[in-house]
Amino acid sequence: MREAILSLLEKNSKLTFAEIAEQTGISEKEVIDTIKVLEEESVICGYNTLINWDKTDREFVTALIEVKVTPQRGNGFDKIAERIYSLEEVKAVYLMSGGFDLTVIIEAKSLKDIAFFVSDKLSPINAVTSTATHFVLKKYKDHGIILENEEEEFKRMEFPDLV
Repeated sequence: MREAILSLLEKNSKLTFAEIAEQTGISEKEVIDTIKVLEEESVICGYNTLINWDKTDREFVTALIEVKVTPQRGNGFDKIAERIYSLEEVKAVYLMSGGFDLTVIIEAKSLKDIAFFVSDKLSPINAVTSTATHFVLKKYKDHGIILENEEEEFKRMEFPDLV
């Protein structure tokens, strides 16, 4: 029951309690009570709207930064991650396996702002030993949602028959 509710909300957080009840086959009161518990347990951490910013006038750059760090005794990576995710530009921080330790995702107005972030805010952190920055050029799918349908894009490029 919990997983069914979570799956529905993950796809569309605007669903009403009645719609969730109808789709899961449980009562509306059970849906309300379950969601309340999930929020109290911080299983549901918030409700966000996915926006395709490329279709707006807002201009910004998204960067994924690979970060290698020296873990702290007794705290591992947690305190370092906390210090990084508290920085205003940071949208997400993930602990990774493989060739680097953390992935940091940031958004800024320009490449220069990202360079400033890396050189003046991220790299000076004592535990950070190296970084590698990658820039997002185009988003095709985000949070399970296709942002740009190639068929629609192709149709826009077609010209009406000249008769």
